[in-house]
Amino acid sequence: MNLAHLHLLLNHFPTVGLGIAVGLLAAALLQKSRDVKQASFVAFYLLALAAIPAYLTGGAAQVALQDQPDATQQVMAAHQDAALLALIVMEIMGFIAWTALWRFRRWHETTVLVLAIVTFGLMASAANIGGHIRHPEILAEGAAAPVPGWPRTAAVGAAFILDNPWVWPICEVFHFVGLCVLFGVVLLVNLRLLGFIRVDVNGLLPWAMAGLALNIVTGMLFFLAAPEQYTRNPAFVWKIGLMLVAGATLLYPLFPARDEERAPLAGRIIAAGSICLWVGVIFLGRYLPYLGSE
Repeated sequence: MNLAHLHLLLNHFPTVGLGIAVGLLAAALLQKSRDVKQASFVAFYLLALAAIPAYLTGGAAQVALQDQPDATQQVMAAHQDAALLALIVMEIMGFIAWTALWRFRRWHETTVLVLAIVTFGLMASAANIGGHIRHPEILAEGAAAPVPGWPRTAAVGAAFILDNPWVWPICEVFHFVGLCVLFGVVLLVNLRLLGFIRVDVNGLLPWAMAGLALNIVTGMLFFLAAPEQYTRNPAFVWKIGLMLVAGATLLYPLFPARDEERAPLAGRIIAAGSICLWVGVIFLGRYLPYLGSE
């Protein structure tokens, strides 16, 4: 199995998963169930994480089809642009869903529901365009695959960082700052769960999410500028895998009682694992040019 196969597997999760999560949230609103509402917010956050590798592996799939005719290349470019727009909205939705789990406000559920519906439409459109790339049977006989007029989001992002030499180093600085903020808060929160810190530091968790968001934005700019540099590097695949699992551990501190001095055994295992996972992400990110490169 290569990354192109993985893309075919992962690209179903954002669309199908969003439909399920929207159904959960709608049921929670109808039943006025707090537990179901929280479950839907967890689902939205995890789907936002899963959408990242679904998009990144698309670069590998595009490389595998680089010898296709120009018409197919145009459809692939439109598919990439549609997917990037959907990814941007989905990440915003996931951030707000996580915020709702941290400290719920009435506007959270409406905002998440609206963003989820918009994202579902964008994801469905991206999936429909993607189906035209390798499924000619869905077209009328003799018809060419349509090329939707999507904004050239991916091309504009790549051109912005490639045509301006100062953008990449500035993004590197912000990427490093975001990682420092993220890991600093994660370390404090998990040390409290492990019983080494007695002060409640959960109020700092939004800063960790802000650092994660900054890393996702700058990381996506790097990827848009040089996708093959990353998709052909196994170390990058491991980094993204560790980041997704580590990102999921940011959910755990939201649920234990705040007056607990130390989490139960399972919680302590998650806390220790979270620290190790983020250290692995940092290590792989720092040595990415040396690990797995040819």
